[in-house]
Amino acid sequence: MARAPTLLLFNYDWDAVATDRLKDQWPSMNAGFDLFSFPSNARLAWFDMQRFAHLHGRIAKARGARAVMSHHEQFGALCAALVAEQNGWPGTPVNAILACQHKLYARHILQQVAPEANTHFSPLPSRYGEDIPDGLTYPAYVKPVKAAFSVLAREVQSREELQAHTRFAPWELWVIRHLVEPFDKLVRQRIPLAGSAHKLMLEGPVKARQYCLDGYVYKGVAHTLGVVDSVMYPGTDCFMRFDYPGHLPAAAQAHAADVATRFLQAVGFDHGLFNMEFFHDEDSDKLTVIEFNPRMASQFSDLYQRVDGINLHAIGFHLAHGEDPALELTRRKHPDSRGAASSFVFRSFDAQAKIVFPSDAQKRQLHAQFPDALLFEFPKDAEQIARDFKWLRSYRYGILHLGADSETALRQACEKACAILGWPLPYADEPHKHDNTVSSKSVV
Repeated sequence: MARAPTLLLFNYDWDAVATDRLKDQWPSMNAGFDLFSFPSNARLAWFDMQRFAHLHGRIAKARGARAVMSHHEQFGALCAALVAEQNGWPGTPVNAILACQHKLYARHILQQVAPEANTHFSPLPSRYGEDIPDGLTYPAYVKPVKAAFSVLAREVQSREELQAHTRFAPWELWVIRHLVEPFDKLVRQRIPLAGSAHKLMLEGPVKARQYCLDGYVYKGVAHTLGVVDSVMYPGTDCFMRFDYPGHLPAAAQAHAADVATRFLQAVGFDHGLFNMEFFHDEDSDKLTVIEFNPRMASQFSDLYQRVDGINLHAIGFHLAHGEDPALELTRRKHPDSRGAASSFVFRSFDAQAKIVFPSDAQKRQLHAQFPDALLFEFPKDAEQIARDFKWLRSYRYGILHLGADSETALRQACEKACAILGWPLPYADEPHKHDNTVSSKSVV
């Protein structure tokens, strides 16, 4: 049976790879622009989310599309919800997306329905660039009310450190405002009680291991898919790799699923994929929510495919067309499934270091040795790298996905791959085999 096309919005990186692999079963068309490349990102200067959704929703419908999908955090997920609402297509409700992405409002909702999984929080009582008032409690974790990729999120130890962190050049303020305004405009219209997203917020720091719960909601019922371990570079809050399957105890996984269900029901999230980031303290068994992402964590889709034999992007297509994804889940543990998979993150903590990217010959050797390896490179100029260090405290220059029959075999495969690429091994001699202890929110 030929399927009607799906409109894909802001479909890049992992999403582009995954949807291209599925194009025979799920035909699609694309709209959007790349926020991280010029001149594409120049469109940010005049971007209006509602106008964009209205225009491309009409065009897609006229071209035969009958569904829309996006897993893009900054603009895509919300644009897709607007298009679905406009065209009467299946989708996540617009207000549910807004409630999840407005991090301060989400904390208030969480406090009502799952206070045991919350942390102390408050708005920062000053605007971007203004002086930080006296009387705040430190250490504190500061982050934007609306942002993506952990931009400007970090723990601060003093007023002076927070003051320095919130000083921005005019160009930086322009970028921040234009990234947030399309979202804030909708918040003012749909949930004005949430307040402006043009500000920062403070949270109580948490020191514990970090995880991600992935799942979907169909006809108002939440279904969990799995839990991914988030492993940090030692002494930092920067991701070093994501391991699947994770090692969170079953009881804690059940608690995470229960918290997610309560929150999603409270914000009216009755359809779509979701991802909940959270901490879990082994000693106290306390679970603390970091945030809810009203979309798939696209970086993890390939990991589930390698281990469980299920494709999260295929689940996304089913949901976009209003279909029950249960049939897709029957493909779990197909003959090609592996025992373990990881998304390895390569980053530099030295702003002056010169990153050497692999040659074509090295990449051919990598794929000859590991035919199913997935490699992403992120070359940047000096100005872009300097901005990454200010906003993210490191420069993420590459990501590699591998799978193997066991965790031991996966590490051995990674060692061989890193030797080929000439990149450092993203493992550390942690005291705990699965140590992913981190303080506060982490950096992509």
